[in-house]
Amino acid sequence: MCTVCGCGNNGSIHTHGHEHPCACGHAHAHEHPHAHDHEHPHTHDHHHDHDHAHDHEHAHHHHDHADAEGVLHYGRGPAATSVPGLDQGRILRIERDVLEHNRGYAQANRTCFARERVLALNLMSSPGAGKTTLLTRTIAALRDRLSLGVIEGDQQTSMDAERIRAAGAAAIQVNTGKGCHLDARMVGEAHAQLKLAPGGLLLIENVGNLVCPALWDLGEAARVVMLSVTEGEDKPLKYPDMFAVADLLLITKIDLLPHLDFDLQRCLDNARRIRPELETLCVSARSGEGLPAWIHWIETARQPQAAPSVEAELEAMRARVAALETELAHVRRT
Repeated sequence: MCTVCGCGNNGSIHTHGHEHPCACGHAHAHEHPHAHDHEHPHTHDHHHDHDHAHDHEHAHHHHDHADAEGVLHYGRGPAATSVPGLDQGRILRIERDVLEHNRGYAQANRTCFARERVLALNLMSSPGAGKTTLLTRTIAALRDRLSLGVIEGDQQTSMDAERIRAAGAAAIQVNTGKGCHLDARMVGEAHAQLKLAPGGLLLIENVGNLVCPALWDLGEAARVVMLSVTEGEDKPLKYPDMFAVADLLLITKIDLLPHLDFDLQRCLDNARRIRPELETLCVSARSGEGLPAWIHWIETARQPQAAPSVEAELEAMRARVAALETELAHVRRT
């Protein structure tokens, strides 16, 4: 998972009971495990002689990850990933601790959005799928009807936020540095600065990435995955986790279809192999095709709906923790 791919905290998890402030000015208290997991997978013998020679000995463990077809599989363990120097149990502990911490912030966001009747949409895609361009067209269609705010996620620069402001909506740029996704704390702090009017629309443009953002709950009402026709119809099968969590799939840049060998029906079939109930729309921000259907989808999503109870959220969290603990116990026995 991405907490150990370079955007996390190197496996040292310090979580404490604390309060998660939401954008409404209310604080929500959450207790989190206080886990100190300082395991070192190898030792370094440092000989500080005058020639500054360092003797680094690393133990290497080789496992057969190949199948009969010559494919190397590193995602078949209980953690569904592999990280040099970390065993499956430690990866699961990191995932459990970090995601549980994030869920506290996500629930605070969700409570705040519900109180303010703000519809929050999490837009995810690979880089270049057309997220920002679609947002500018969406702003043009809705800015006279409701309060709009955009959170722009990128590793660096504020170029996208500047485009959004020029289109007529308030925007906060969130630069994640080495991080490959937004998290719930970032979203909560950015939302607090936007100061949307009650009943507004919050559009969250996540960092361009078809992997890591799928794992992180931001407190959004729905997740919208965008896939451009220039990317290929195989993407849902190559990146199934992203499409498995999507509420809506937007096929973008469909004005380019006459110029590409893109099989639209196969793409939709592949996506529904991953998530059969997935809603789909085809749009072109350039020509305007499909935009009325997209705006209608947003307006329908803004209709009042019963929010999930706190008890239901807690039960879902307990279920995930229990599942991870079961997998961890399995790893310890093997």
